[in-house]
Amino acid sequence: MSLASLTKDWAATSYGFLDASAKRELRRKMLKAIAVPGCQMPYASREVPMARGWGTGGLQVTLTLVNSASVVKVIDQGADDGVNAASIRRFISRVSGASETWDTLDATIVQSRHRIPEEIMREDQVLVLQVPNPEPLRGVEPNISIARQMHADADYGKLWLTLYEQIVRKGRIMQGASYPAMVNGRHVMTPSPIPRWDVPKLNMAQHLTFLSAGREKRLHAVPPYTRVEPLVFSDRPYQVEDHADLTCRRSGVRGFFMNELPQDGGGSVFEVSDSNLGIKAIDKTEGSAIEIGETWYRNGEYSA
Repeated sequence: MSLASLTKDWAATSYGFLDASAKRELRRKMLKAIAVPGCQMPYASREVPMARGWGTGGLQVTLTLVNSASVVKVIDQGADDGVNAASIRRFISRVSGASETWDTLDATIVQSRHRIPEEIMREDQVLVLQVPNPEPLRGVEPNISIARQMHADADYGKLWLTLYEQIVRKGRIMQGASYPAMVNGRHVMTPSPIPRWDVPKLNMAQHLTFLSAGREKRLHAVPPYTRVEPLVFSDRPYQVEDHADLTCRRSGVRGFFMNELPQDGGGSVFEVSDSNLGIKAIDKTEGSAIEIGETWYRNGEYSA
């Protein structure tokens, strides 16, 4: 036996990097996820040229959906120019021939880590969210077999108890990102580590949303026009982050989700988290013919 006998001649990779078998399996699981909104579907989670935990789940879903006519937007914490977002976007473009964009309105596929764009997405767009932990019951039931049974029985009592304990101890629900939500009145999901500000954007949305965790090998979906209701008590209404009165120091927009930037003097300034929305606002102020789409929030109030 020689080394040459163990190697194969060079051959081009499959279109979109993933082989046909991997795409076929993912498409089947994605269709099942659409058929049962919010229910986690296991999949093999193939190796891709990036480390687990850096968006491999979202990348595999995007590579399964993408084609040469696609227009891909990738954001990381709302920013299009982050190293991770730029690397993923460039990789997708190179292996598929898809076009790249920063504009939410131009994109057909939006892959995101931890944010949903501020501009309302359309029916012909797909949102792919990267999810580190898809299991909403992990904090209350570490045994995955028992957690699966609890999902089957719609037994979410422990989750409700956790929210109740937060109210008793702190006076309000302290859960921030990954706020648990009931999908289609049946399955509770964790909508990735998006802030509470973004959870209402999934409710009755026009677009299809996939949430995929490559490291955990699970994905679930929120089909268009599906109810997504945060778990709340009737006398404790759902509250989003109090960013209504904050103003972006660069673009001047207000009433959107902001990033806080601590200053040396002890104070803070704020910048709009959706970086492309800020760029559009600046260009429009300078007189450019830029289209800013309808937004989920107006003056800090959800209005979609």
